[in-house]
Amino acid sequence: MNIHTYEKVWLVAAMLLIVTFIATITYGSVGLGIAMVGDQEPTVEPTELGDDERFGDPRVEQVGENEYEAYVVAQTFSYQPDPIEVPENSRVTFYVTARDVIHSFSIVGTNVNTMAIPGEVAEMTVEFDEAGEYGIVCNEYCGPDHHNMEGELHVVPTEEFDLTDLSVDAPDEVDPDGDAEFTVEIENRQLEDLETTVVLEVGDETLEEEIVVPGGETTETTIVVDAADLGEGDHDWTVTVDDYEETGTLSVIDPDAENSDGGDDDE
Repeated sequence: MNIHTYEKVWLVAAMLLIVTFIATITYGSVGLGIAMVGDQEPTVEPTELGDDERFGDPRVEQVGENEYEAYVVAQTFSYQPDPIEVPENSRVTFYVTARDVIHSFSIVGTNVNTMAIPGEVAEMTVEFDEAGEYGIVCNEYCGPDHHNMEGELHVVPTEEFDLTDLSVDAPDEVDPDGDAEFTVEIENRQLEDLETTVVLEVGDETLEEEIVVPGGETTETTIVVDAADLGEGDHDWTVTVDDYEETGTLSVIDPDAENSDGGDDDE
């Protein structure tokens, strides 16, 4: 059978178009390091997210060398955590669910676009090679303020990234002859041990304590301050651990003096 030259050209062009189309789809789904949304994740009760070990504390945690997991909750009209922060040259698996209605979790400028459904957990894995900032938007109508539902993803240089969380439990008041206990809790969600210094500044007092927090664990320490060294009155305090800071005010109050000043005159 004799095939005309133009027919041969169109056949070759059609085959090239098909090959290009298949290659484009393959690159978009595999080459960019993006996995399809899986359905193997266990379901979760939307009204009990606060008690769920994955979503009770929306967060990013390290699970391997350059491998991280991000637990994200979508709700009207925001995302938790916000911003999400991960290091460059990392592979991040997002686990996304919704607290109330159907939302979406779409990272602008990437192929990340998944529905966030109450009771379901969407899983998507992405590789981030370079530092940068990305917007997160909801593409599913979720209510009157849907157009303002947005978040941020920060991909930061490795040397600027850490996963430390600081919380301080301190009294509001203390007697002049008592002690004020500052309980400092440090969570290290990276695999490497964290060697750091806890610095407490209260009034004119500065106390420091060296501490090591093992990778993937939480360490608690208590710093005791003698109220007599502070004197009566209000004293601002600051607890600093690396770039993290908690502040508050401690009042040293003599209850006997207050009762004496506030007594009624019966005469």
